[in-house]
Amino acid sequence: MTFHVDEYQAAPGRYRAGMPYRRTGRSGLDLPAISLGLWHNFGDDVPLERAQATLRRAFDRGVTHFDLANNYGPPYGSAERNFGTIFARDFRPYRDELVISSKAGYDMWPGPYGQGGGSRKYITASCDQSLQRMGLDYVDIFYSHRFDETTPLEETMGALDSLVRAGKALYVGISSYSGPRTREAVEILRSLGTPLLIHQPSYSMLNRWIEEDLLDVLGVEGVGCIAFSPLAQGMLTNKYLRGIPEGSRAAQGKSLDPSLLTETSLKHVRALDRMAKARGQSLAQMALAWALRDPRVTSVLIGASSVAQLDDSLDAVKNLDFTEAELAKIDKHAVDAGINLWKASSDH
Repeated sequence: MTFHVDEYQAAPGRYRAGMPYRRTGRSGLDLPAISLGLWHNFGDDVPLERAQATLRRAFDRGVTHFDLANNYGPPYGSAERNFGTIFARDFRPYRDELVISSKAGYDMWPGPYGQGGGSRKYITASCDQSLQRMGLDYVDIFYSHRFDETTPLEETMGALDSLVRAGKALYVGISSYSGPRTREAVEILRSLGTPLLIHQPSYSMLNRWIEEDLLDVLGVEGVGCIAFSPLAQGMLTNKYLRGIPEGSRAAQGKSLDPSLLTETSLKHVRALDRMAKARGQSLAQMALAWALRDPRVTSVLIGASSVAQLDDSLDAVKNLDFTEAELAKIDKHAVDAGINLWKASSDH
């Protein structure tokens, strides 16, 4: 595989490829039902040509939203930098067809101002750095990546508001905030004149915390929801049905602790896999469709380590409907697996 320097021409039928688009809360923005996240597979540990092929294929199939964060890699910043290289080569002519998002909240650079959180200093500097790495004039959405209990929420939301007023972001979002904190953020941003567009929580069949109250808050307040880790860091795929394969996230210690792959958890996953087969879907496809069953969920974020894996996930949109009997059967096995790595933020 080589990095393609040929002129990229997007597929003429990309908007007829079957991707549904959903309105984000009560805003005017539509997002694809499945968006591409660059958390993994776009850092310096992955060949640039593979990342390029994945991004090209995603856009050719109607994926118009690419989601990043300042600390995506490894190393930190490399996913944005690599995306910027590919954007300059392939996607600049299509900028107005894309929604590009980034975030700031975790440790990023040395010293007291780069350790993450929600200060105006950190948020503003992070956005400037992200724009520079990606070679963009603005991002479509900029998120507070986590709730910071050491910084007044008014300061964090005020910083997001300032980014919009400075033309650095069109919309703002938050990630991994609890229901009550989300309501507070909504009220602060509304008072500033910059409505909260979207919340990005972790959500999957094995991590259903947002059903307690967050989805209700988002529905009432008219805020969109984009779920990350809808495949439970890979547990809701066929990858771990028979153990831990070499090169997998669990084998590499990447966001999935092997100790979570208990026989009890895998028993539930295998049952869900059988249900997916009965629906004519892969387990991953059913898991994505299930996360989209609630109309308050605007989009789900997938990762992809190859074009083939991307295609499998995107084919989920071919069957998004469930019967009541199917949902009731799934509920028996869609149980918490202890994989919510972001619980500390959402508990505050």
